[in-house]
Amino acid sequence: MGLPWYRVHTVVLNDPGRLISVHIMHTALVAGWAGSMALYELAVFDPSDPVLDPMWRQGMFVIPFMTRLGITNSWGGWSITGGTITNPGIWSYEGVAGAHIVFSGLCFLAAIWHWVYWDLEIFSMDVQENLLWIAQIFGIHYFSQGWLALVLGRISCNRIVWSWNMGIRSLWTNWKGTIRKSSVVWKLLLLLELCGMVQQPPIELFGPTRYQWDQGYFQQEIYRRVGAGLAENQSLSEAWSKIPEKLAFYDYIGNNPAKGGLFRAGSMDNGDGIAVGWLGHPIFRDKEGRELFVRRMPTFFETFPVVLVDGDGIVRADVPFRRAESKYSVEQVGVTVEFYGGELNGVSYSDPATVKKYARRAQLGEIFELDRATLKSDGVFRSSPRGWFTFGHASLLCSSSSDTFGMVLEPCSGMFLPVLTQIWMLKWNLEHSKNGDPTTRRQVV
Repeated sequence: MGLPWYRVHTVVLNDPGRLISVHIMHTALVAGWAGSMALYELAVFDPSDPVLDPMWRQGMFVIPFMTRLGITNSWGGWSITGGTITNPGIWSYEGVAGAHIVFSGLCFLAAIWHWVYWDLEIFSMDVQENLLWIAQIFGIHYFSQGWLALVLGRISCNRIVWSWNMGIRSLWTNWKGTIRKSSVVWKLLLLLELCGMVQQPPIELFGPTRYQWDQGYFQQEIYRRVGAGLAENQSLSEAWSKIPEKLAFYDYIGNNPAKGGLFRAGSMDNGDGIAVGWLGHPIFRDKEGRELFVRRMPTFFETFPVVLVDGDGIVRADVPFRRAESKYSVEQVGVTVEFYGGELNGVSYSDPATVKKYARRAQLGEIFELDRATLKSDGVFRSSPRGWFTFGHASLLCSSSSDTFGMVLEPCSGMFLPVLTQIWMLKWNLEHSKNGDPTTRRQVV
C-alpha cells in the first residue's frame, strides 16, 4: 500500500491543481457514498419500535451518525424518538442525504476543473525550490468547511484543523517534507482514535459494548433497581415490573457485538430475529426453597454448560451431558421457575422440560420472545454497527500502517535531499513529465 501511495503522489505533487483535484474527488466519493447509503437505509429502516427494534438492531450504519448530530425527523412523517410529526423541515434525514449527494456532484465538478487547470499561480518563489503553500491551501478550505459547519449550527473540528493549518503548519512550509510527514502521522493517529471511539458512541444509537456484558453492567443496574424497590416494601412482582423494557433488552447476549462474528452478513434481526416482547425475569428455586442463579454464557463461547448456583456460588443443579452419571439434574433437585415482570409475570413452571428450556435461555441474559419468521432469521448471532465500525477502521489502520514507508522516506529525503540537490541541481529542478503537455520542461540530450 505504501508504494502505490508514493507513486501516485510523486505524479501529482508538482501539479498544484491535480494534487487538489485527486483529494476533492476523494471527498466527492465519500460524500456521494454517505448520501446514497443514507437513502438506502431510510428505504429499509422500520421506525415502528424504537425500544425492541432500534436502528442498531436493523444494521443501520449511517443513520446513527446523522442522529448523533441532531437529525431526528424524516420526511416520511416519523421521528426517531417515536410518534409522528407534521413538519420535519429541510434538515431531515432525507434532506441531509440529498445535501451530501449535491455536495458530491459539486466536488466532482471542482475536481474536473482543478485537473484541467492544474498550473495555478500558488507557488512560493522565496526559496530556491518551487514549494506549494500547502498550509494556506488547506487552511482556506478548512476555513470554508468550518464556517459552513458553524452556520449550520453543528460542532465541527474543522475550525480547529483550520487554525492548525493556518498557524503551526504555515511555519513548516519551507521545511522539506514536514507537511507530508505530519499528514501521514495525523492520518495514523486519526485511525487509532476512530478504533478507540467505538466505546464512546451512545448505546441507543450503536448498541451495547461487549464489555458491558462481560462485566454484567446492565444486570447489576437491574438488580440495584429491584433492590431499591424491595427496600420500599414492594413485592418482587412489582419491583421487576418497573424495570424498563429497554434496560432489560440491553441485558441480552444477542445485543453483544462480539457475539456476531465478522463474517456473518446481515443485521442482528437477521440473526436471532426481531424482538417482540420481554417474557420476564426467571427465578429458579430448588425443592428446599433456595434461589438459584443460572451461570451466564461468556462472550466467546458458542456453547456453555447449564449450571445453576446458589447465592454462595455452590453448584446446586445443572443440565447434565450424561444423565446416567448426573447428581444435580433438574429432575433430581426438583427445580422450579417463576417469572417476575414482563409478559409471564406471576407464571411458574415445575415441568422439568420447561424448566430446562428457560434455564438454557437464561444463560443468554434476560429472556425475550423473538420473531424469526418475518425476516427468515437463521438463529445465528450477528454483530452490531459498533462491531463493524471497529472492524472497518482497524482494517483501514492495518492497511494504512504501510504508510510507515512514507514516514521513513520523508525524514531520509529531508536529510539527504539538500546534498543531492547541490550535486544534481539541474536534474532535481526538472518537473515530472506529463505526456501531451507541451509546456513541460524537457532535458535537452
